[in-house]
Amino acid sequence: MNILLQLLLAHVITDFVLQSKKLVNHKKKHKTKSWFLYLHSALAGFLSVLFLMDFSFWYIGLIIGVTHFFIDLWKLNKEKDNLKYFLLDQLFHIIIIVLAWLVVVNGFKDVFPWFRSVLASSQIMGIILGYILIIFPVGFIIGRATHRWRKEVEIDGEESSLEKAGRYIGIFERILVFTFVITNQIAAIGFLIAAKSILRFSNKEEVNARKQTEYVLIGTLMSFSITIVIGMLVGEISF
Repeated sequence: MNILLQLLLAHVITDFVLQSKKLVNHKKKHKTKSWFLYLHSALAGFLSVLFLMDFSFWYIGLIIGVTHFFIDLWKLNKEKDNLKYFLLDQLFHIIIIVLAWLVVVNGFKDVFPWFRSVLASSQIMGIILGYILIIFPVGFIIGRATHRWRKEVEIDGEESSLEKAGRYIGIFERILVFTFVITNQIAAIGFLIAAKSILRFSNKEEVNARKQTEYVLIGTLMSFSITIVIGMLVGEISF
């Protein structure tokens, strides 16, 4: 595991510490003609070997450097530089790093047994199922249950909040609540409710404030209640 951490550290330093906004813009502008793209990719490979502290793994550095170049070039050729492509870019880098790690430790023979052990573990499968439930089906259920009140909280027919902000707030709060429940940190849920109350209900001058407060409160209590029940069930089954 230490080898994997060394490779990941080399990647983080290369991509986030030794890469300024000015140099990133240089890559975007010049692409394959950018001297920094080549230097950046070479650094990714060099630091990987350096952190491994064994130059006999020079080929690992070469693989990481070359793949880093083509992954970055793929991202640079996309018209939009948004979160989606950033996450895909990092995912591709991490996949290469994990594969390189498996080569170094000769761990490919252990991959399938590890997957079988994960699938055979009721604890792990219960936790995974729990997170999937609270992120997707529960969000749909709450959305349908509160649909009849949604139009009542609109202000003059205009959107009164950021696009899809409520959906993402709900997802993250359910993830936190579920995590608190399965780790037996129930008291932390109270702080989460208090924090959300301060942020969402602080503007008393807002039009339809009472209806909006009731609408958010219904959704919040429904979200928390369902998530707590799922968390408790997963805890009983898995632990």
